[in-house]
Amino acid sequence: MLTRSSEAAGVRERMQITVSRARTAREGLIVFGLLVLLVTIAAAWFFRQGYVLYYGDAQAHLNISRSILDSRTPGYDQLGTVWLPLLHAICIPFVQNDRLWQTGLAGTIPVACCFAVAGTFFYLAAREAYASIMAAAVMVACFALNPNILYLASIPMTEVIFLAGLALLLFALVRFRRTQERSLILLGVAASWSMSLTRYDGWFLIPFAGLAFALFARQNRLGILIAFGALASLAPLYWMGHNRWETGDALDFYRGPYSPAAIQAGRPYPGYHDWKLAFEYYAAAGRWCTGRPLIFLGVIGAVCAIRKRCVMPVLFLMLTPLFYVWSMHSSGGSPIHVPDLPPYTYYNTRYGIAVLPLCAMAAGAIVVASPLRWRRWAFLLPLVSILGWVMPLSRDGWVCWKESQQNSIARREWTEKGAQFVKVNYRSGQGILASFSDITGIFCASRLPLLETLHEGNGPAWLAAVSRPDLVHTQLWA
Repeated sequence: MLTRSSEAAGVRERMQITVSRARTAREGLIVFGLLVLLVTIAAAWFFRQGYVLYYGDAQAHLNISRSILDSRTPGYDQLGTVWLPLLHAICIPFVQNDRLWQTGLAGTIPVACCFAVAGTFFYLAAREAYASIMAAAVMVACFALNPNILYLASIPMTEVIFLAGLALLLFALVRFRRTQERSLILLGVAASWSMSLTRYDGWFLIPFAGLAFALFARQNRLGILIAFGALASLAPLYWMGHNRWETGDALDFYRGPYSPAAIQAGRPYPGYHDWKLAFEYYAAAGRWCTGRPLIFLGVIGAVCAIRKRCVMPVLFLMLTPLFYVWSMHSSGGSPIHVPDLPPYTYYNTRYGIAVLPLCAMAAGAIVVASPLRWRRWAFLLPLVSILGWVMPLSRDGWVCWKESQQNSIARREWTEKGAQFVKVNYRSGQGILASFSDITGIFCASRLPLLETLHEGNGPAWLAAVSRPDLVHTQLWA
């Protein structure tokens, strides 16, 4: 009799798990569909305004992807050594189309998909952590209705791809805490790989994620910590091996001639070796990217999360902002400039976007800490979070867009003029000697195949042309 009762209980438990998974999958699909609709509308608007390639880095990312297919020396070596490769890899299926390359849509399509993935798994993580559909809905709405994240989701930049991996990892962690399913550890490893191959922030999170999985495990904690750490570290080890193969220095991305530290060398900036200024400038960037109303909700939500003992997601999402503060203080290559602090300019302000999911997740905790009779008003929280963007309604307050617009005025002007000149005067096969830098935007705008150009990524041919132009300089243009 006891055996039959145990079997029946086991069957009921498995049925409940199946029903729960089906319900979660349904909710996830609905959220994913709504996010796809939202980002499609946003991307179409930014595209029609001509903003997709305002960031110089956005143009450069697309050109790297294109050079893997279109170059005098196409292939793997065109990935370079400083920027991590995932964005370039996911753009490859689209960037071979001349129209998509020229307009930037080759980067918009995969990055917009990553936005939908990020929002969906942030929703599912909040749903799991707070055991509340309303709290999860508030979280994803506060996250997705931010114009800065919608702009970054519409252009070929790395921030949204990183957030997709972060959301997936957070979901794996909170789900594993309850279910102990070992497959979720492998999902966390895959998420860590995607982050570590997108931004160096992902490297920083590996030990913390491994420790979280180990602490949440009910058995074999040390084994899980070691296994996760070893598997997740394969991505950074691969990139160091790649750098060693390409340049002879496994740390070329960190100390090579094109690294941020080398570019920034000798140029002091606020926050370098000053913890107070580093925190002040990053907090300002986070405020500009997230908006004061959501920052306010985030502070209240963090208190609510502590009170309800569901603070783990908030603490985990706090790690990425802490990485930026540490990086500003210690690395010498991560300056952030904001318009309301000296030198009153825009530079890397978009790094503050990491504060957005943190505050959105915290805002979700307000719902579960509220009395039941108040929860029907939870929809007001996302409306409060967007007050800073609609009062007044001006894109000048969208700091990520404003940074791209302000810092690209001169580049966009000479790129357009250069492209027109090339279209009229250049003849196929003449050859152009040109550095693979902002100038490459001219060839993109004029739809000139990169095969027509000779640049430093072409290795020996470039070195020969610039070292002995009297012998091997066959390009008619420079």
